[in-house]
Amino acid sequence: MPHLIQPLDTEDPLGPLPQEFAAIMRPELPSLIKEIGVEVTRAYPEYARLLDGPNGQAIRVGVEQSLASFVDLVAEPSSPTTLRDDMCRRFGRFEAYEGRSMDTLQGAYRLGARVALRRAKKVGQSYHLSPTLMLSFADALFAYVDELESLSREGFLEAQSQSGERSEALRRRLLHLILAGRPAPGSAIADLCEQAGWSLPEEVTLVAVRAPAELDRLNADRDLLVDLSAPQPHLLVPGALDDARRSMLAQALPAGRMAIGLTVPTAQACESLRWARRVLELVDSGVIDDAPLIRCEDHLLTLWLLSDPALLDQLAQRELAAVAGISATRRERLVETLRIWLDTRGTAAQMGALLDVHPQTVRYRMRSLETIFGDQLVDPESRFATEAVLRALRLRSRATGTSP
Repeated sequence: MPHLIQPLDTEDPLGPLPQEFAAIMRPELPSLIKEIGVEVTRAYPEYARLLDGPNGQAIRVGVEQSLASFVDLVAEPSSPTTLRDDMCRRFGRFEAYEGRSMDTLQGAYRLGARVALRRAKKVGQSYHLSPTLMLSFADALFAYVDELESLSREGFLEAQSQSGERSEALRRRLLHLILAGRPAPGSAIADLCEQAGWSLPEEVTLVAVRAPAELDRLNADRDLLVDLSAPQPHLLVPGALDDARRSMLAQALPAGRMAIGLTVPTAQACESLRWARRVLELVDSGVIDDAPLIRCEDHLLTLWLLSDPALLDQLAQRELAAVAGISATRRERLVETLRIWLDTRGTAAQMGALLDVHPQTVRYRMRSLETIFGDQLVDPESRFATEAVLRALRLRSRATGTSP
């Protein structure tokens, strides 16, 4: 990109873009990104499926990075492009893993450039920019797209040289199609199954794996569908994960830490992976204890109670409104006593042992709770909602180390 600063109304021959031009372009980026997304997914439906799949967010970030980098280079020609370069190479590698040629990605790049140029013409008219400047913009834009294509081709060729057998790329594409999150044409899956030599099972179990991860193919079952190169590595196991399968995974991923999703009908594979990834998030936040292999089925209640943090806050505000005006210390003691009672329905002596207080103190607190909450502790539905909120807050407090 150029270093020379020129006035916006220049009539000089084609040359570098003025750095001030970035200030005009930057506010257009959010809506331009959306417009490009609409045009590209309309022209290339396979990208629409990918955006709804497990790698959708990474793809969106890559598109945003590519556009933002162009503006950054106009504003400051020495701006680093490391992140952009890496994302473009990833796009190229992804096309190779999906078993496609570079033609689709190149077409998407060029379509995005045409949409950007169309927007630039409208903006240029608003700012009364000179035709020469707009020609310079078009020249810089398509030169930039050539650079993106070149970077992606590097990644594409690198992936092709490393991917080995073509069946691996086909299996990855099959895995992505199964996880796409929307019904895929049965014929498309059947064709890929035939090409990859893989039988479509009635049920599957998805496994979320911590990056970085490397699979020991000698110890891995041949019927696994694997993508460990994705930002969030994962694999698919046909059928249920019995003891033999778990032992196999431990040997095939000796350094990997993983969460095992639920066994579900194949059409619901994306749900199994979503739950497994959520378990890893809860491990990171300290709610679930870490281990080399964690099963979702051991944490179903936790997954349910913490499935919507914002909604939990709203429920807690409603169910605990009766103690909102009480001092923090007294409120904490009462809420903890209420939680123990809801959990155990124990006697004053039993609850006192759990709370480390005298039974008479428990009786006094229970009378206070009955006065404060009234019918909320009598009505079964209200009592259940209160108990669920307190259990969820208790779980969440493990992450922060604070009182629920």
